[in-house]
Amino acid sequence: MAILVQPSTKVLIQGITGSFGARHTQLSLEYGSQIVAGVTPGKGGQMFENKVPIFDTVAEAAKQTGATASAIFVPPPFAADAILEAVDAGLALVVCITEGIPVNDMVKVKRAMENKRTRLIGPNCPGIVTPGEGPESRGGCRIGIAPGYIHKKGHIGVVSRSGTLTYEAVWQLTTRGVGQSTCVGIGGDPVNGTSHLDVIKMFDDDPETHGMIMIGEIGGSAEEEAAEWIKKNCRKPVAGFIAGATAPPGRRMGHAGAIVSGGKGTAAAKIAAFKEAGIGVAPTPSDMADTLLKMM
Repeated sequence: MAILVQPSTKVLIQGITGSFGARHTQLSLEYGSQIVAGVTPGKGGQMFENKVPIFDTVAEAAKQTGATASAIFVPPPFAADAILEAVDAGLALVVCITEGIPVNDMVKVKRAMENKRTRLIGPNCPGIVTPGEGPESRGGCRIGIAPGYIHKKGHIGVVSRSGTLTYEAVWQLTTRGVGQSTCVGIGGDPVNGTSHLDVIKMFDDDPETHGMIMIGEIGGSAEEEAAEWIKKNCRKPVAGFIAGATAPPGRRMGHAGAIVSGGKGTAAAKIAAFKEAGIGVAPTPSDMADTLLKMM
């Protein structure tokens, strides 16, 4: 069944005519994703690769094509407005790939999205993949920048703040012959749309997801909050890994949200919360899949 997106999900691309958006639109089309529209203001009426119609607005694109999800490849100064345009158009899912959006912009976006039907993944994330049935899992739904060929259709859910570690976990599972239901990169910014806990709850409710890998990193308290819920409510095995155990206190490592301050958000505290919740803790990134498979 998977979560959030299915192979039939119709997707539009905001920023389809930029080099980055164009490249990943082409990769998603090759993967078999239903990319039905692009949006670039001022370029409405054109076609992308003679396959995908381009519109001036998200509302027009959604109305004409039935798209319910969007991928945003818009430069940082304009990305917050792009998110809000998709929200105003009533899309069910918005996946914002853009890195470097000002935190103040995202605070305004979060407030504007309160009580709206739209779910935001990201920003600064690799996106989401629900693998398909075909060779190299083609025929699924790929929204974002994740390499499609590493995925395999199956029953393990993956959620991660780190794009690279998402790919690592997926590849470990696939090379062991174990497929994934859906893989979600939620991004590493301090203000984002979807948390570990949000995704864990969806995986726990999904009958096609039999186990989960949850990847976190230093900074914030999202992992501890997810662990507390897992301890009390989760019915499925969960393995986890926390990146940044060797990071010096007070130094941001990689992601804007990966900073330890005031003694909070340390790797040690997160790992302790995982163990207390019964989550299998992988000692190194190369042990993520094996840690889960031993639990199952």
